[in-house]
Amino acid sequence: MINKTALSLAVSALALLAPPAFAQDAAPAQDESAETTKGLEEIVVTAQRREENLQKVGVAVSAVTGDALTAAGISETANLSKLVPSLVIQPTGGSGTSFYLRGVGTLSGNSFAENAVAFNFNGVFIGRPTAPAGAFYDLERVEVVKGPQGTLYGRNATGGAINVLPKKPRLGVFGGDVTLEYGNYDNKKGAAALNVPIGDRVALRVATQIVDRDGYLSDGSSDERGEAVRASLLIEPSSSWSMLLVGDYFKQHGRGYGSVLVPSATFAAPSLDELVGGADPRAVAAVRAYAATLTAPPFCGGAGGFVTSNCVYTPRTDSYIDNEFFGVSATVEGDLGFGTLTVVPAYRRSDTNFRSYLPGFLQEIDDVTDQMSLEVRLNSNADQRLRYVIGGFYFFEDQSAANYFAQGELSTTRFTPRLKTESRAVFGQATFDVSESFRLIAGARYTSESKTQRTSVVSGGRPGVVNPPLPAPFDGALDFERVTWKAGVEWDAGPRSLVYANVATGFKTGGFFAAAPPNNSFAPEKLTAYTLGTKNRFLDNRLQLNVEAFYWDYTDQQITFVGGIRGQTGVFAQGGTTLNAGKAQMYGAEVELQFALTPRDMFRANVQFLESEYKSFITPIFSNTGAAVPTGCTVIASRLANPGVNNARFYDTDCSGKPTLNSPKWSANLAYEHTFELGGDMELVAGARTTLESSRYLAPQYLPEQRQDAYMMSDASLTLEGPEDRWTITGYINNIEDERVKAQAGQRPILNIVYASLRPPRTYGVRLGFKF
Repeated sequence: MINKTALSLAVSALALLAPPAFAQDAAPAQDESAETTKGLEEIVVTAQRREENLQKVGVAVSAVTGDALTAAGISETANLSKLVPSLVIQPTGGSGTSFYLRGVGTLSGNSFAENAVAFNFNGVFIGRPTAPAGAFYDLERVEVVKGPQGTLYGRNATGGAINVLPKKPRLGVFGGDVTLEYGNYDNKKGAAALNVPIGDRVALRVATQIVDRDGYLSDGSSDERGEAVRASLLIEPSSSWSMLLVGDYFKQHGRGYGSVLVPSATFAAPSLDELVGGADPRAVAAVRAYAATLTAPPFCGGAGGFVTSNCVYTPRTDSYIDNEFFGVSATVEGDLGFGTLTVVPAYRRSDTNFRSYLPGFLQEIDDVTDQMSLEVRLNSNADQRLRYVIGGFYFFEDQSAANYFAQGELSTTRFTPRLKTESRAVFGQATFDVSESFRLIAGARYTSESKTQRTSVVSGGRPGVVNPPLPAPFDGALDFERVTWKAGVEWDAGPRSLVYANVATGFKTGGFFAAAPPNNSFAPEKLTAYTLGTKNRFLDNRLQLNVEAFYWDYTDQQITFVGGIRGQTGVFAQGGTTLNAGKAQMYGAEVELQFALTPRDMFRANVQFLESEYKSFITPIFSNTGAAVPTGCTVIASRLANPGVNNARFYDTDCSGKPTLNSPKWSANLAYEHTFELGGDMELVAGARTTLESSRYLAPQYLPEQRQDAYMMSDASLTLEGPEDRWTITGYINNIEDERVKAQAGQRPILNIVYASLRPPRTYGVRLGFKF
């Protein structure tokens, strides 16, 4: 088969890449401290729950420093993908965020949603898709770990993990920094941090960020407004024990993400280039004109009556976000002599309240979630032949929400889920040195998870009651158990060359969606990943070349879309549904390159090739009116949804053979930086980077309008650095091409037109930095 052939070729290529003959320029062994004195810097990561040199970790990890995030102007989760090409991030309304890594992910569209890629802040798993907001300031680094996280991380994840690590207080150091920024769209951003020693054994660090930017779209949406603060207290009573206390708060407000209409062969809409928001009178007029050509049911005015009768709503300008997030955690570490004990208790509260028209119809969500977690780990000492990490994890989440979705008076759905999740796990991973250069790795994890719900759901719409009262709630309970594992080998092919291979499994538990029983749940999704890679430093530590080949088997992927859900009256209506997609396969390779051409010239490249395909993927597309729904897949059958009640129909659609969602075949990030020496100990740093990506589909209907074509998006900056880097002045321009790139594209039911959210257009401004 072609996939096995491709993987075999990749394996052969890797085998040829890392022998000592290729690394012979690095033959003299050097210790770690010597390597850091020249050439490329060493980055320490905690991707395997212990501090390790990134180049000596046999897993695929992309690490981005806090300074790089600031230079890229990233202050929210959705923009992280511009620095990590294998990561695709989709906004879903309010502050919701969906993550995809190498095609693995799921849409997070309502209060039932959970991501397939774990998000961890300061070592704490964050359960809600809205909760990553407000974390991107005063950071040490962000780690993006690719592949299933089934043996080490707090809660299972099929696609990978995003680890956001804030800066820690420093003992005995008084200092801080301030960053001020102003740009187009009246972008005002300020961030500051202060580190204060309290005696010899205690230090306090306080950081804050304020963001206030107008919307990119003509109706004022897609703005960014929020205030965040974080306080960290480090206590080290002795050289063997420490405790880090962290508390953070984020207030998010404004209009939130908006969307634009996507023109098609049958629908005339404003060009994407004009950035016409969905609530702009021009967009509303386009929808009205198109709806006038359609035949509505008699109770919706008949021919041309969908919008004029209010059976279909158009977006309005009253969208808003009023969200608050709060969290506290402690990290206690103690040296037991034979190893290090780490205990991490944490609590977080997510209070989201927003109204959005991002999908083209009204959605209102009020959701309060409290989560508590406890992780305990024991790390053996690093200077022994058998090294291990063992631990336990407990997670409890209590969620109370009210969700309301209205296509218009033709179809409304309201549900009030009260959800509880309890997850318990024990895990461990060991590394054994067979010889000085060859290691065996094995790990396993046992997870037991239970979910309960007490939910009331009701659907309304003409010709009946538009907004009927909620009926009595129903209960539900689900239980899951699974063992996931990892096995691999590592070989030091040279002093600075590592070759690794492993097989790892991961899974994400099933859950509920917004429908009455009995058919209101979905099964777990599972992934098995086969990996072969090599990490290398050449040319006296000036050239870094990392290559990884991967093959993933993805079973029962959880796909969320707007479909038909059964209310407690037994009648199907429009609503968010989740099903398991059968089977998918992904394979490819990723190359990361850094080259310090001279002490003042740096080139970076990250390129990924990804081939993906759904082997089995059948979805029941729902039509309120019974009319056929456009699709890029094959309709294999149709049936009445509510016989004897209305004309609503299901269209069974086969999307087998299609690529997985958000899976560009090629993606790349290229960057170059040159430093000019000036007088007075000052430097001028000129930098440029570009992102290139081939086409991908963004939604399971596979419509042409839901396809993001290949694109190129480039940024440039010029930074004047003062003596000892005490101050900086940066001028920047992002998205030089002013490219329109779809971040998300959903089919608006009933009218069957597409609304899309966009990545930022061309932005520019100036940034001032001060350190003391």
